[in-house]
Amino acid sequence: MPLRRLTQSALVLLALLLCLPVLAVLGSWLQWNAASAQILSEMAVTVLPDYVGTTLVLCLLVAVGVVLVGAATAAAVTLFDFPLRRQFEWALLLPLAMPAYVVAYAYTDFLQFGGPLQGALRRLTGLEGRMLPEVRSVGGAVWVFTFALYPYVYLLARSALSERAAQLMEAARLLGAPLSRRVFRVALPLARPAVAAGVALALMETLADFGVSSYFGIQTFTAGIYKAWLAMDNRVAAAQLATLLLVLVVVLLQLERRAQQRMRFAAGRGGRAGSAEARPALLLGGARWLAVLVCAVPVLAGFVLPVLFMLRPLAADWDVLAWDRFAQWSWNSMRLGLLTAALAVGVALVLAFTVRRRSDPLTRGVVQLAGVGYAVPGAVIVVGLLLPVGWLQAALPQWEPAFWITATSAGLVWAYLVRFCAVALQSVQSGYTRIPRSFDDSARTLGVGSAGLLARVHWPLLRRSTAAAALLVFVDVMKELPATMVLRPFNSDTLAVVAYQLARDERLGEAALPSLALVLVGLIPVVLLSRTLRAERKG
Repeated sequence: MPLRRLTQSALVLLALLLCLPVLAVLGSWLQWNAASAQILSEMAVTVLPDYVGTTLVLCLLVAVGVVLVGAATAAAVTLFDFPLRRQFEWALLLPLAMPAYVVAYAYTDFLQFGGPLQGALRRLTGLEGRMLPEVRSVGGAVWVFTFALYPYVYLLARSALSERAAQLMEAARLLGAPLSRRVFRVALPLARPAVAAGVALALMETLADFGVSSYFGIQTFTAGIYKAWLAMDNRVAAAQLATLLLVLVVVLLQLERRAQQRMRFAAGRGGRAGSAEARPALLLGGARWLAVLVCAVPVLAGFVLPVLFMLRPLAADWDVLAWDRFAQWSWNSMRLGLLTAALAVGVALVLAFTVRRRSDPLTRGVVQLAGVGYAVPGAVIVVGLLLPVGWLQAALPQWEPAFWITATSAGLVWAYLVRFCAVALQSVQSGYTRIPRSFDDSARTLGVGSAGLLARVHWPLLRRSTAAAALLVFVDVMKELPATMVLRPFNSDTLAVVAYQLARDERLGEAALPSLALVLVGLIPVVLLSRTLRAERKG
């Protein structure tokens, strides 16, 4: 009994550590007073309408964009047969390797007034002035987010369509339904829950973004939180903005969960999509090349062109690149990524094993709380971590732990764990679903304790899942920008922070090197994901 109570106490403490940022942001409203009311009223008539309007317009347009691009490409590669279809199945995943802020840097360098494209147009036409719309705008941000985030919709919609869409379309064809009716009345309705879940994920990434909105000068909630905290030095305003942003995220999270439940309800067991009675429809004539164009444009706009745009300034500034500093930035990123990945996998193993052994309400609640962190934007986590530190420093000026949180990597790793522990937990739990519970019963019959069960039975079967979890957390930490910018110790810049700072200073040639390094790191899980999808299709 004492051991069980100790375990429950440890789980509660772990839950508090992972939920402290959200609790601190919500707890900031307990300090409500006349000054706070005045600040909120001033924000309501000055900046808040811009934050709300811009954020909602941005989310609405991005939702439309990712639905059109993600659903169209998923339907094309799943329901139809055309040239290069097999290649597009994995190529459409490539934008997952591109952080949205890197895409923004690339398009800005190429399309801005002083960029090569507008310069060439002015020389050809002989006209002066701007030849293209301003890329640093809400429209430019919608373009960037659409082609950087559509893979969320593409992946889920493709999985949903591959379940039974081809079989049902074949049945509709035998009943005399034309191709257009089969697509729009049979196949696409099956993918609605998947599309809704993908849109929710894409919008959560849009709300959490700081690099694109700050670089483009767009007044979103995330940019407003950092402006209130760093520029205005107003923690109350930052906490209130973070609360409003958290409300939007909770709404999207509920939408995503409901969509996931509908996906599980709608999923059915059918024959393989590649069987003779459920073969994708063969496109002929102009339709086949239209399908190629539909799939090629997202790959070009979301991956190929941004990489080419970044290579141009990189080649131009090759001789002035600081390779020694690049090595230091890379080491800082890798060190933080490896440390966080190891800790996140350890926490995930403990939580998943505890749920496996004893699925009581407390344990399930702790696991659910640990899984919420990934939906919380980095800006909210930063405010939630620094608020209690500020409160304690005001009450206890000589409180030493505050130094370790704000002046070392401890606070940054803590923020990473809050943000990305859910990634590791989901992967480890997925691995546990493939381990029969009869293995546990057999081990207990042989007298194996809990430690032996985890080390000798579960661990050998979870190696691939834990390796995937560590890789995903490592890549996410490498690309994380908002929390790293504020919480990083002095003289420990990472690739993401340096890329943002150099791009903000219009040193895009120097920013290209760390940006492309992040793209190369991001390609690793994309390649593994594409191999997994191909293996599932063959299986």
